[in-house]
Amino acid sequence: MEENKRVLLGMSGGTDSSVAAMLLQEAGYEVTGVTFRFYELNGSTEYLDDVRALAARLGIEHITYDARDVFRERIVNYFMQEYIAGRTPVPCTLCNNLLKWPLLEKIADEKGIFYLATGHYVRKVLLDGKYYITSAADADKDQSFFLWGLPQNIMRRMLLPMGEMTKPRARALAAERGFAKVSKKKDSIGVCFCPLDYRTFLKRELGNNIGNKGRFLDENGAFLGWHEGTPFYTIGQRRGLGIDLNRAVFVKEIHPETNVVVLSSLQALEKTEMWLKDWNIIDEARLLGRDDIIVKIRYRKQANHCRVTVTPDGCLHVALHEPLAAIASGQAAAFYKDGLLLGGGIIV
Repeated sequence: MEENKRVLLGMSGGTDSSVAAMLLQEAGYEVTGVTFRFYELNGSTEYLDDVRALAARLGIEHITYDARDVFRERIVNYFMQEYIAGRTPVPCTLCNNLLKWPLLEKIADEKGIFYLATGHYVRKVLLDGKYYITSAADADKDQSFFLWGLPQNIMRRMLLPMGEMTKPRARALAAERGFAKVSKKKDSIGVCFCPLDYRTFLKRELGNNIGNKGRFLDENGAFLGWHEGTPFYTIGQRRGLGIDLNRAVFVKEIHPETNVVVLSSLQALEKTEMWLKDWNIIDEARLLGRDDIIVKIRYRKQANHCRVTVTPDGCLHVALHEPLAAIASGQAAAFYKDGLLLGGGIIV
């Protein structure tokens, strides 16, 4: 598609995407907003009313796209099955890389719109002919961790108006322009379809298929107590185990096939390597075989140096320079160097 001054903006009704709409419009783009109906907690559609009202005030075209069925199939069901299998899912990563941005591209193509935008707090750069996501100016809001799987054809078309913005400034900007309700929107917390306790969500969705009580064992196979079902535990978990051993213990292993959860000390959770599947690397020369790569397995407050190589069976092997605790199958790992997001994958 030929470049034009039109942009399709994903609008959730929250502060970030709303301010993004204002910034894009002020920068001279013809903005079309699209709101994806992914999942509606308790059937609430108030967010649709809010985003339609905002679009009307800004004088921009707005459409809704009902993606509830595909979201249920590809994200919600995946989320539940990962816990049943004893893994730790990463629904926001999969949604961004496999659903949200590809849907933006699909709709934009249909409408003859070149640019794609969201309210993500990230930036991008063009380096040696390839596009890279880079960390946001607001380190506390940086969302680059979730976008390692995006292909070049999408990244080329991305506009990221919130990349240079801080959240307090975004709220102030909305208020200055007379959008008081937008400026006071609460930040979303956690996974959109179960923002608080995922265990309650699993019980409601799966009922009696959630699993049975089983044994807590130590690393030597000694019985420690009874657990409520393997899907209710994650690697590294300490709180909510329901047993008192007069010492701190953490979930080390989850074995759904035998209905066993292994507990250990925190030190026993430390590992110095991991393997990734379903990986994406922008430029292998910038990542593979280097000793100055940073890997993150958590959205915030964690970074370790590592060396990455490709194994004969096509996985990425990550050799950590220092031990890292609570590496869980199913989690995502993202690689960085000098602020560039170089790629990532899913831990196996």
